[in-house]
Amino acid sequence: MQYPEPIAKLIDSYMKLPGIGEKTATRLAFFTLDMPQDEVDEFASDLHDVKTKLHFCSICGNITDQDPCVICSDPSRDQTRILVVEQPKDIMALERMNEYHGLYHVLHGVLSPTTGKGPEDINIKSLLKRLQQHTEVQEVIIATNATPEGESTAMYLARLIKPAGIKVTRLAYGLAVGSDIEYADSMTLIKAVEGRQEM
Repeated sequence: MQYPEPIAKLIDSYMKLPGIGEKTATRLAFFTLDMPQDEVDEFASDLHDVKTKLHFCSICGNITDQDPCVICSDPSRDQTRILVVEQPKDIMALERMNEYHGLYHVLHGVLSPTTGKGPEDINIKSLLKRLQQHTEVQEVIIATNATPEGESTAMYLARLIKPAGIKVTRLAYGLAVGSDIEYADSMTLIKAVEGRQEM
């Protein structure tokens, strides 16, 4: 039996989400059908707002609804340290541990010759400009994922930054090789930050 077009299209839309197969998408579509109209309207509005009201911070590249973001505009943050991550979701994971109180910089990816991503395709130029303009920065902590691409990106950044006399450290290997920061528990992240090493 074929589903009516609106349900079929909703199932297709849910299947575009990561980790959602046809069975789960079908279950979600019928759950949505049973939701009260006001909840569906709010859900649709939330989806719209994510695409229209959020943008990247002009300083660090984090997702925000104000510019600069709340972290960059907080004068109580340690202005001498910048922690470099691959994606905005990594900042959320690190902030949950409530141990790091410095600034961040989001690369929006890593160097990956296999996918054709070079230095000009990720947020490196603005990091270097930021380091030139803010001479109070004494340490850059590189927190790219422990993958081959993350490692090569970390080494590339270290080669660019160290000649400026800025200390460059890397998160310690409390993080499992091949894992993503966003899935690590708080204790693993705390140990990784505490045990970082100079590159």
